[in-house]
Amino acid sequence: MKKLLSTISSCGLTLMLLAMPAAAGEITISAAASLKEAVNEIAEKFVQKHPGTKITRNYAASGTLAKQIESGAPADIFISANEEWMSHLKEKKLVAAASIDTFTRNTLVFAGATTRNISGMHDLPSLGSIAIGSPKSVPAGEYAEEAMRKAGLEKQLNGKLILAKDVRESMMYAERGEVDGAFVYRTDALLGKHARILFTVPQQLYPRIVYPMALTTNGTKNRDAAEFLHYLKGREAKSVLSRYGFAVD
Repeated sequence: MKKLLSTISSCGLTLMLLAMPAAAGEITISAAASLKEAVNEIAEKFVQKHPGTKITRNYAASGTLAKQIESGAPADIFISANEEWMSHLKEKKLVAAASIDTFTRNTLVFAGATTRNISGMHDLPSLGSIAIGSPKSVPAGEYAEEAMRKAGLEKQLNGKLILAKDVRESMMYAERGEVDGAFVYRTDALLGKHARILFTVPQQLYPRIVYPMALTTNGTKNRDAAEFLHYLKGREAKSVLSRYGFAVD
């Protein structure tokens, strides 16, 4: 009798376990601050197709994110706003080299709420203050610094630059009128309510803005993360990126 009850109990437990939903997948993504709205929407669309999946998103300057991952912060996917920080993690063997791919591209612009006629790099010395992301950790700031150097404006703009923790903070300063203008990505400027694009920085003054993405070494163990990375390369993700002003192939 006891053996029969044990068998029934075992069968009941098996049926109960089979009836229970599978454990929800968990994905942690660290992405450049300029991607926030687009990646949020893409993540929500992915979750709709994969109910129960949880995607934790961490947005900051690419350099800040890379240093966090280097320090052991949890991340399954890393999306940088330049190739430099991806290469940094690749050298440290903290991202899976085989998974590195281009997510999207962007353009550098100068935005502001000023009513002054600012139409190109040559007008910048007449301004009182200019916001850029800190070049040491913010790719947009690094691109801006390179553009100013190649335009021969480095000395003329010395003392006018206000350093921001990321490109979104640069845009915030421009939106509030706390600076005369800011070097930001085109996609950030398109989200502005007060600041507008004053001019597009000539491409010959800075490297092409490419956003590489990859699984971290920890992410290679996460099947859901690999599936989401694949989704980020697909038509639906590209459609969202295009709507936010990013360039897609």
